[in-house]
Amino acid sequence: MDFDVVVVGFGPTGATLAALLGQAGVRTLVVDRAREVYDRPRAFALDHEIMRVFQNLGIARAVLPHTAPFTPSEYYGVDGQLIKRLGSIDPPYPLGWPPNLVFNQPAIEKILRERVASFPSVEVKLGVSLESFSLPEVKISGERILASCLVGCDGAASTVRQQLGIEYEDLEFDEPWLVVDLVVGDSGLAKLPQVSVQYCEPSRPCTYLIGPGAHRRWEIMLLPGEDPARMEKEVWTLLSRWLSPEDARLWRVASYRFHALVAREWRRGNVFLAGDAAHQQPPFTGQGMCQGIRDAANLAWKLTRQNESLLRSYEVERKTHVRRLTSTIKEIGRLICERDPAAARARDMRLLAEAGGDVRTVPRQSLIPPLEAGFLSPIPHPANGTLFPQPRMADGRLLDDVAGTGFRVFRKEFFNNTQGAAWFERNGAIAALVRPDHYVYGVARDEADLERQKALMEKALQ
Repeated sequence: MDFDVVVVGFGPTGATLAALLGQAGVRTLVVDRAREVYDRPRAFALDHEIMRVFQNLGIARAVLPHTAPFTPSEYYGVDGQLIKRLGSIDPPYPLGWPPNLVFNQPAIEKILRERVASFPSVEVKLGVSLESFSLPEVKISGERILASCLVGCDGAASTVRQQLGIEYEDLEFDEPWLVVDLVVGDSGLAKLPQVSVQYCEPSRPCTYLIGPGAHRRWEIMLLPGEDPARMEKEVWTLLSRWLSPEDARLWRVASYRFHALVAREWRRGNVFLAGDAAHQQPPFTGQGMCQGIRDAANLAWKLTRQNESLLRSYEVERKTHVRRLTSTIKEIGRLICERDPAAARARDMRLLAEAGGDVRTVPRQSLIPPLEAGFLSPIPHPANGTLFPQPRMADGRLLDDVAGTGFRVFRKEFFNNTQGAAWFERNGAIAALVRPDHYVYGVARDEADLERQKALMEKALQ
């Protein structure tokens, strides 16, 4: 074979997958029809799980200057009253990084691409297109190569998915929105809210987000009959509630349809889908890019091992996770997008009643589900499929836990920090078997249980 894996698409998902494969020494080809990073308003937020993947790749410290803490998101109802609030947890952070960050996507994609280029086992070809494939043969801009596996990370209009004839399952969310990025000056910053805001107003729902530095984003729902191309030209009219052109520089603007879609299949033989090629979700919790990078982190170590039971588990694990999280995001979107004034007032009253009149901050990470099925211990335990806390060394430094090194057994006595010890106490365990992607395979209550769990895992890997 010319390559072990061909990755189609060099966006964040494809670049992360290629970097993880390159780190493991897997012969990988990455192709993309575009030559440059896509400079339109896209992903805005990432979380601590993704920062841990970047840490595995050795780029977390380079990424960090292009991020900022995600401010709380306050939801305001029909009459301007606070009806819901999402936020973060206080340190110490379980995965070693702030649970929620906003970021500059073009800058971080550049860092990812540079990391991919550092691996001698990875070749990148830009400005070329996938024409057809029937593994082991792949045709790319007239050139024929041989490959063991192919992964479509080529976006919502995925050529790979279309050639496979795989359709999306529609989870019934379809709304047109305008996304606007500004670089705001001092006069404008003084006028704007100090936290992110969801304006759940029936007249025109919209979102205000605080990015790194002076970057501010508005996501504005388009009303029935409004032409997206025309509304892109009327940005300052839509923003007049907050700012004037003297207050900020228009960086970029794009119109999108916010969808909730999941591919009916994520694998055909040795061809896989990941990222937007496999799923799309509304942006209301900032999980779109995170979902794609989770796909890459899940699939990379399984492709490295080329174990059939592991490869089968990719779709089971990721599709179930994506569907559940997308359903949560869709429900939040329906709260925001309610256009009927009477229904919106009823929504406000219900949320306030549920809060007992005191709106408390809900951690964003509490919305993220664990893995529910797949390559997990057959011995049930609530910790199975959850993310294991990042261990710390005796001097307090985070353990450099490089992905792809295999399963690990972490014992309770290893943890000198209170948080790690509390995890074992909470789960009634002396040890945890942790997968290369940091998800818990299973836990052991005693030494005999640990040997039983090891035997089960080794048998499943055969």
